[in-house]
Amino acid sequence: MTVAQVVYHKPVMLKACIEGLGIKPDGIYVDVTFGGGGHSKAILEGLSTGHLFAFDQDADAAKNAEGWPSDRFSFIASNFRFISKQLKFRGYSQIDGLLADLGVSSHQIDEADRGFSTRFDGPLDMRMDKQQSISAAEVINTYSVKELHRLLGQYGEVQNAKTLAELIVKERSSQKVKTTGELVKILQYKAPKGKEYKYFAQVFQAIRMEVNQELTALEDLLLQAADLIKPGGRLVVLAYHSLEDRLVKQFIQKGKFKGEVEKDFYGNMIRPFSPMHSSAISPDDEEQLANPRARSAKLRIAIKN
Repeated sequence: MTVAQVVYHKPVMLKACIEGLGIKPDGIYVDVTFGGGGHSKAILEGLSTGHLFAFDQDADAAKNAEGWPSDRFSFIASNFRFISKQLKFRGYSQIDGLLADLGVSSHQIDEADRGFSTRFDGPLDMRMDKQQSISAAEVINTYSVKELHRLLGQYGEVQNAKTLAELIVKERSSQKVKTTGELVKILQYKAPKGKEYKYFAQVFQAIRMEVNQELTALEDLLLQAADLIKPGGRLVVLAYHSLEDRLVKQFIQKGKFKGEVEKDFYGNMIRPFSPMHSSAISPDDEEQLANPRARSAKLRIAIKN
């Protein structure tokens, strides 16, 4: 295996994730968020005659997959919301386990020209897949006050979402907002004193989630996972945002994203998965200290019924 060409983040809760998958040497597994390949490498180490499929829509991630053992590994340059279609095309309709490490990677944040970070002045982009048409600039410069209010409040939990949306629309009327630095200048007018950087992060997160349709993609993934994973197989999901974690929790516990769990005539719950633990697993203090990205992580593991 060659050394990765692009440096990504250190895998979060690696040991817990791999143990959660319960890897069978001859099993078929999917890592839907390949990134730097940290989790994938650990999965491969547990396989002998099995196979690992890794998904990532980021072209930079594809560079990290070069030189991996093709007899046991396949990289798929695609959004994970197309998992069933992509696996079916390769002759697979059932898998033994699926791992998802959600959110944006450290590499993407650290690349100024990707537009994910408030620390750099770069193009207002935020596309995980650079081929997609809608960028952060389009969201900021074309969305109505109502649409901006919705995404800022829902995805970023921004307290003054409506007044910020109104300010953005007002500012762009005289000059389009093209860079992250220009957006931050606008945000400074509404940011709470002493909490500016947290405020900037909330806004950038909201825009990123809208640009990449992250929650919709996650819902699509979970619904397909229920059909793909074999009985006794494992679903392992790492989430870093309360909205993502809530979707995962609801689906594992109830088999759907809203409403109460359905029950059969005998009162047994009708759901595709059963949670392995009563609550989400958090990284220990040592990992949180060593890896800042781990601080907000919530790990949920489920077994296919």
